[in-house]
Amino acid sequence: MTVSTTCPQLPEQAVSASAELFQLLTADGERNSDQEIGYAGSLDQARELLEKMSLIRRFDLEATAAQRKGQIGLWAPLQGQEAIQVGVWSALTNKDHVFPSHREHGVGMLMGLPVERVLAIFKGAEMGDWDAEELRFHYYSMVIGAHTLHGVGYAMAQAKENPGSPGASIVFHGDGAISEGDVNEAYIFAASYKAPTVFVCVNNQWAISEPVSRQSRTPLYQRAWGFGIPSVRVDGNDVLAMQTATDWALARAHAGEGPSFIEAYTYRMGAHTTSDDPTKYRTDEDSQSWEPKDPIKRVQLWLRHENAWSDEDQQRLDARCDEFAETVRQAVLEIEAPKLPEMFDRVYVEQTENLRAQQAETALSATDDVEVDK
Repeated sequence: MTVSTTCPQLPEQAVSASAELFQLLTADGERNSDQEIGYAGSLDQARELLEKMSLIRRFDLEATAAQRKGQIGLWAPLQGQEAIQVGVWSALTNKDHVFPSHREHGVGMLMGLPVERVLAIFKGAEMGDWDAEELRFHYYSMVIGAHTLHGVGYAMAQAKENPGSPGASIVFHGDGAISEGDVNEAYIFAASYKAPTVFVCVNNQWAISEPVSRQSRTPLYQRAWGFGIPSVRVDGNDVLAMQTATDWALARAHAGEGPSFIEAYTYRMGAHTTSDDPTKYRTDEDSQSWEPKDPIKRVQLWLRHENAWSDEDQQRLDARCDEFAETVRQAVLEIEAPKLPEMFDRVYVEQTENLRAQQAETALSATDDVEVDK
């Protein structure tokens, strides 16, 4: 591998085809001294990362509870993956765009997407058609892997529009998506055109009920090298390592050095979605072995070791999470079901005469149905 002189570098052993897991913070809250590069942020910044992860977890738990109560139809839990989302978010610049899959609720929230918009998707009340250009957070992809080509295409446009210092597309996908044709095509396009893309592969060990070992005989980060994309396997439960790796990948993209691949090695603590029963295909021992690796607990331990986190700090954060939880619960209740004629307003920016006529006919039919019911 040719080492760039224009971008900050991760250790050579971290970005080679035989790399070990890149980790800066152990599960015991100790700094990993084996790495040549460390976390560039301050303790105050690390405190913020902890707070963001805690709020995201509470959002996830409240949304899961709402589904169990029948208030939303489905939810894709993210418990245990908070460090990935916060670590990536913390490295973003104001010219970078995020292309999520269907589980990046925390990234969207941190980028300014109201929680009710996310909840409304899973309640079946909207399609998630917010202003992606303004938010820089694009639409959820329920079709596995389809959005990866969109993200690479956007990155190619970014490079053409500003070849000297392009923004980057951060494309999230899971370990299951790496088996999809669209995803492999996205790798090819990104590598061939040196598109400023950062692929964040969230390897949570399970593609619904299929283990990653059955999908790939080769570690996922090594597969990226086959496309000519520099890659790194990162401890996905280590928010410091995730931010550092994303800094590296974004620096490469912004300098015109093309795509990078981050395999965020983690575990899906909950179900694939709330309609899934993981006890049918994995053991309790497997999931229990990951509980001590919790991304939030390890940051708390580290900050306490550094005398940068106290019981009073934790109490304040818990109170803030409780307050936020009430906001989420209220948001679920206030989401209104869409009226059928409204779908015609969401087809084109400027509605056509044909659609306007269909809308009027649909509205009339809806009124007739109401009269009949009465």
